[in-house]
Amino acid sequence: MPISLEEVAARLATLEDKEAIRSLKARYLRACDLKQPEVVRDCFIPTARIAYDGFPEFGDRDAFIEVFRQMACQPGVYDIHHATNWEIDLVGPDEARGLWSLNFRTILMNARHVSRLAVEYEDVYRRQAGQWFIAETVSRITSLITEEIAEDGALRVVAYGEAPEFA
Repeated sequence: MPISLEEVAARLATLEDKEAIRSLKARYLRACDLKQPEVVRDCFIPTARIAYDGFPEFGDRDAFIEVFRQMACQPGVYDIHHATNWEIDLVGPDEARGLWSLNFRTILMNARHVSRLAVEYEDVYRRQAGQWFIAETVSRITSLITEEIAEDGALRVVAYGEAPEFA
């Protein structure tokens, strides 16, 4: 049975929306790594819910950006966010949900620590004025390893295993 032009247009629109959301998530993660707080900020709607394991929950992007500046945008803090295994479902014309697996690493030069985390994201995206934004993002750490770097460069594991229980 032939596919109608309307069906082709709908499929193409779905692919374009999913690619726009993937690009949004990539822009967010890259901006985190490059310490670009204004780019990070612009990935969210103003009233975004941001609930990351081990951090307080935020009900707006500006409060989150202030903590991001204090913690991540410091000399000697180097982060790497690599997201994979994405699943994006369009749940309406202007809303989508996404799942992502994240391989995260942070290097803290002053503390001489390297931490690697496996993280699962659950996101909600909303389209406003024709552009997709993160409206809600929740993360859960599934495993971690933290290493201490001695003066001679030797590594010592100080924590590993399942994610800790956060209060």
